[in-house]
Amino acid sequence: MANLDSIFHGLADPTRRAVIARLAAGPAPVSELAAPHDMALPSFLKHLKVLEIGGWIDSRKDGRVRTCRLRPEAVAAAEGWLGEQRALWTARLDRLDAFLAVMNDEGEDDEL
Repeated sequence: MANLDSIFHGLADPTRRAVIARLAAGPAPVSELAAPHDMALPSFLKHLKVLEIGGWIDSRKDGRVRTCRLRPEAVAAAEGWLGEQRALWTARLDRLDAFLAVMNDEGEDDEL
């Protein structure tokens, strides 16, 4: 499995995000994946290589057709890291909220 840097690098470009979104619906040949993008095939293949290195996709060749499919492991790794960050920041914000509530209560006591 690729590391998180490679996984998130795969998401850093709109072309690659579009490929991932398309592959979420099922495997597709490279020609189909490349069709909506206004770029030369060699440039598009570089995007696929980034996705392969990042663990987002794998491909297989059947005759002259190369078909790509999404690898759910990359989705799970990214989701896991984001979940950890969400929990960390939720806890921090909850502590800040509690602190501010105490400060507000103390401020009201001073006014009496």
